[in-house]
Amino acid sequence: MADVRFGIIGLGRGRKAAEQIVAAEGATLVCVSDLQEDKAKEKGEEHGCEWTTDYKEMLVRDDIDVVGVYTSSGTHCDYAVEVLKAGKHAFVTKPMDILVEKCDSAIAAAKEAGKILAVDFGNRYDVENQRLKAAISEGVIGQVFLGDVKMKWWREQSYYNGGYPMGWRSRKETEGGSIANQGVHFVDLIYWILGPVKEVYGRSATLGHDIETEDISIAQLTFQSGAWGLITTTTSNYPHLGTTLEISGTKGTIRWSQRRKGQGGGIEILTKDNEPVDLSQFEIPGTPKDIAEDMVSAITKGTAPVVSGEEGRKSVEIFCGVYKSAETGVPVALNQ
Repeated sequence: MADVRFGIIGLGRGRKAAEQIVAAEGATLVCVSDLQEDKAKEKGEEHGCEWTTDYKEMLVRDDIDVVGVYTSSGTHCDYAVEVLKAGKHAFVTKPMDILVEKCDSAIAAAKEAGKILAVDFGNRYDVENQRLKAAISEGVIGQVFLGDVKMKWWREQSYYNGGYPMGWRSRKETEGGSIANQGVHFVDLIYWILGPVKEVYGRSATLGHDIETEDISIAQLTFQSGAWGLITTTTSNYPHLGTTLEISGTKGTIRWSQRRKGQGGGIEILTKDNEPVDLSQFEIPGTPKDIAEDMVSAITKGTAPVVSGEEGRKSVEIFCGVYKSAETGVPVALNQ
């Protein structure tokens, strides 16, 4: 079978996606696009593919099957809709978008076009995370009653002032904030592990930067299972302490931590009987290792993408609920 032929829009985070495509069996990177000509040319030459500063050129090509979108957060679904209407499959980086309504538009466009829409959440492809989810599902820590995310990150003001177009991370029209941008990785992770969310109650503020978006959010969650959740995200915490996720059950606790390279992290399982738990005992069916392998499998074999548009929408619904609650001062019910 011929290779699945890829295009990429946006070469910030899209640089990694391009590398994954080049490395994936059954995939060919045909063209990359970026508004900055030097960046587009550099990556095109590095990977031996074509490059352009006008993404629309890719949409009319017959030799591209699927396009990945790695632009500013508030534009993901706008581009995805264009890709889908052009008759190509689409995938977007996290978050799926910053508005639920835009997610719905992209989902509808995919259905109308009969094409695949996926969202690139790296944590879902991690084998240890898959085993962790399986362990919890099999009752290693008993009945889960609490999930607690603490994301305490540091971002300089220059992070918000820079980028291309300049300052996009600081503006509400193109970005969300600490829970929508950085924190969405862990919003998705806790949703994936604990299941659908019934209600959120949140607070958000801008306390450490000169930006339109928030740099601290705190949310209380009630899951449909009856479990409770707490999410704290900030980009104003000095020093950068990384992220910790703790899942509490009636028989023990699982502590998941992620820090910067060289600072440790990992998964710790603490049970009442003090018996060690080997996560490798939990068999994981062949899951793609990244978005490139995922899309190749979905397109050529008809497998479901690891995170479909409908699934990617869930984390957007959660953080939008947090923002709405912060504005109104009352809990927000979700329909997940």
